[in-house]
Amino acid sequence: MQAETYNYKVVRQFAIMTVIWGIVGMLVGVIVAAQLAFPDLTHGIPWLSYGRLRPLHTNAVIFAFGGSALFATSYYVVQRTCQTRLFSDKLAAFTFWGWTAIIVLAAITLPLGITTSKEYAELEWPIDLLITVVWVSYAIVFFGTIAKRRVKHIYVANWFYGAFILTIALLHVVNSVEIPVTLTKSYSFYPGAIDAMVQWWYGHNAVGFFLTAGFLGMMYYFVPKQAGRPVYSYRLSVVHFWALISTYMWAGPHHLHYTALPDWTQTMGMVFSLILLAPSWGGMINGIMTLSGAWHKLRTDPILKFLIVSLSFYGMSTFEGPMMSIKTVNALSHYTDWTVGHVHSGALGWVAMVSIGSLYYLIPRLFGRESMFSTKLVELHFWIATIGVVLYIAAMWIAGVMQGLMWRAVNADGTLTYSFIESVERTYPFYYVRLLGGLLFLTGMLIMAYNTWKTVSDSNAVDDTVPATA
Repeated sequence: MQAETYNYKVVRQFAIMTVIWGIVGMLVGVIVAAQLAFPDLTHGIPWLSYGRLRPLHTNAVIFAFGGSALFATSYYVVQRTCQTRLFSDKLAAFTFWGWTAIIVLAAITLPLGITTSKEYAELEWPIDLLITVVWVSYAIVFFGTIAKRRVKHIYVANWFYGAFILTIALLHVVNSVEIPVTLTKSYSFYPGAIDAMVQWWYGHNAVGFFLTAGFLGMMYYFVPKQAGRPVYSYRLSVVHFWALISTYMWAGPHHLHYTALPDWTQTMGMVFSLILLAPSWGGMINGIMTLSGAWHKLRTDPILKFLIVSLSFYGMSTFEGPMMSIKTVNALSHYTDWTVGHVHSGALGWVAMVSIGSLYYLIPRLFGRESMFSTKLVELHFWIATIGVVLYIAAMWIAGVMQGLMWRAVNADGTLTYSFIESVERTYPFYYVRLLGGLLFLTGMLIMAYNTWKTVSDSNAVDDTVPATA
């Protein structure tokens, strides 16, 4: 009998595309950052305008880069921890080509101005339907693999991946209820303030489950693996899971402070956001403390540096988010670049860096190598990326607080001290720093692409054999 092997083909496809989409998404991000610093950069070309490229940037980084990383790692982790091949090779292949088609369609339609204008849900209804089909297929593959597992226990990383898959399905379907008018235009089913409420129930939980729960699944597998240590507290990981998923769903209204949303709903969003601090920090501490007895590895292992520093950014972002949800703090921060800094400390510092660290672990093993082509390039990437993130978020923090203070400053007679354009003028130096930070992070991704290409070109694809006994 021929031994059963793991399906690494689809993992390899998603892993390589993660690197490619990372460069594309971050390049568009650098372009839109440059447009804020140099407004005439694209000479008024409509499909290169900020308003059209900005949603392309968010979709490319979140769903193309982040989504491909989640597909790659979840397919790898669920096979390894369940000691069985993926439930369906054909469905897994369909998820890769279907997801790639969705990303290409987004890259075509968004610059053309074909959009629903909903944050993180800009794609029009035909693409929404394709997303639903691909996502259902993904769920069948993932949960089907768990159902035919050869071990009794379901490892906690799979709990997080599973919660992310189920919740994103629910969020996408409910928020995308729309009335088609033409092939490229639809209107939301929900009216006014209800539409805003549903949108930010979706929007914040896209952060909570797509950009947090899924990547925590990544953390719970790759940090112990790279550290060569068991997870610090398995009991804490289970408590972390249930506490996080039961509270995250209610935090969305904090995006709508001081709007037409009922005051009690805003307050509920604030309270649940503050509660979220506990499970978030529990998970961060659990990840970092996994290095107990192996701290010395941080000196020489750049992959561990990526993973542990990403957890530090996760802890910082999940402290900053609840603080910004407090109404008195939000009165200062709302609509300022402080929010932009907060988003990117999570998106670049947490999501991108944990993905990069996980891929540096994964790629050599998918191609029969012990390590990446160059460990020194991994180290260089780490420092360039870290400096880039710090420059980016520090510039946006300072700019945001300054903007908030300038906008609320009043003279003795009650008139505004500063005009809006004065706040824009004072913000310009920080836009240059942000652009530099983004360029550094993009440079790191280019280094990763070169390192990945050299690793892959000098090796052959391999599929590990499933253990004969569970």
